Amino acid sequence: MKSLPQISEAEFEVMKVIWKYAPISTNEVTDRLTQTTKWSPKTIQTLIKRLVTKGALSYEKQSRVFVYTPLIEEKEYIGQKSHSFLKRYYNGNIAAMLSAYIEDDKLSESEIASLRSLLLKGEKGMRD
Repeated sequence: MKSLPQISEAEFEVMKVIWKYAPISTNEVTDRLTQTTKWSPKTIQTLIKRLVTKGALSYEKQSRVFVYTPLIEEKEYIGQKSHSFLKRYYNGNIAAMLSAYIEDDKLSESEIASLRSLLLKGEKGMRD
């Protein structure tokens, strides 16, 4: 697994917008995030610059506008974060993690049904 840049919670919020709408301009990112956060446009621009510096984003100047594209995939980043969380808190044992969530009533019936469906798909894939 390749090492991905460390991204703060705030930077992750910026990445979610960019992953969803890329390629996307600075103004479009700012417009979307000012609707869901209390951040100033300057704060958002600073977060974008940090993500470029960390190698999470690339940009292209189109006329007088900067357009951003992610250099890391959302699925890959979330997968790595999930893996490190699992390893750190549950010694890599996903069954222990799920058991803890189920016992503490942190999973709804629909979430349990979704997990059951995923497990059945995985089981079927192993048989094929």
